[in-house]
Amino acid sequence: MTAHPDDLRFMQLALTLGRRGHGNAWPNPAVGAVVVKDGVVVGRGWTQPGGRPHAETEALRRAGERAKGATLYVTLEPCSHHGRTPPCADAIIRAGIARVVSALRDPNPKVAGEGYARLRAAEIAVADGMCADEALRDHAGHIRRILAGRPRVMLKLAVSADGKAALPGRKPVPITGEEARARVHLLRAMNDAILVGIGTVLADDPALTCRLPGMLAQSPVRVVLDSMLRLPLDSQLVASAPDIPVWVFCTPAASGDKERLLSLRGVTVIRIAAGKEGLPLATVLQALAERGITRLMVEGGPKVAAALLRADLVDEAVLLHGLRTIGPDGIDALDGLALRALTASPKLALVQTETIGGDKLERYERR
Repeated sequence: MTAHPDDLRFMQLALTLGRRGHGNAWPNPAVGAVVVKDGVVVGRGWTQPGGRPHAETEALRRAGERAKGATLYVTLEPCSHHGRTPPCADAIIRAGIARVVSALRDPNPKVAGEGYARLRAAEIAVADGMCADEALRDHAGHIRRILAGRPRVMLKLAVSADGKAALPGRKPVPITGEEARARVHLLRAMNDAILVGIGTVLADDPALTCRLPGMLAQSPVRVVLDSMLRLPLDSQLVASAPDIPVWVFCTPAASGDKERLLSLRGVTVIRIAAGKEGLPLATVLQALAERGITRLMVEGGPKVAAALLRADLVDEAVLLHGLRTIGPDGIDALDGLALRALTASPKLALVQTETIGGDKLERYERR
């Protein structure tokens, strides 16, 4: 179908709206939708927290009667199946929409073109592929979960000028400035879950929340790899578990008594079979996907980061380079690997560099 002159700008608006759902729309994709009548936006919507209502029904609700004869711009193919809510394709038909412009076909086998087919059967004009590349990036978590059975993994590392992540003895040390740390909190808010190893918890006692003003509620699920359930009961994670979820992965050999104590404090304990080197990362990621996680941020520590790289499970990496030098006895950013295992990896390409305060950000994406 021939594109209309304003299709691009209205689709870009829908994409911008959809990003509001990053980090809080799971287990559903973070979709954006715009209803336009006679060149005027009459309804806007994005996937609401928890995945419902969907973006299309939100936009149609706000448009009301003005939706009849209008064009709907949506960043992902409207659903055609009954879940906890009726199909969006049926709602679009009932609203009297005349034309649908979609960025991307949904790879979910429950949809996979059926949404478009249902709209066309109702004599609604459908255009597919507008801003598809941008939509692929925005929906990368949903797509990875559907096609690979795991979340999209973003690895974040703060690295000193000499490639270290901590002081000798794994003692934590500030590496970057306030501006860079604020960016990290924003990244947390845009991901469904954040994962660390128990070593990071024992060394830092982190909260792993989003501490930007007014954004605590945007904090991700906190995930800890803890094969023997060493998570301290007086840690910040356990103290805040009733308000912000904490999921701990352990092996069947971990203490049942400790699991009961953690469960009483609101922590979810997930047992998986141990591999040769502890908890198998691929199995952990599969379990997260089964629980609805689409976008996973990995923030610590060097052992987990190196293991993910070795297993080729990193889809995106954000490196924050500080000016501080720690010294040769400091802890390497990647356990047992040189930093160039990431920066010169044939699997990852540098796509962005940025100065943040006195620090430098580098972002890599899977080729």
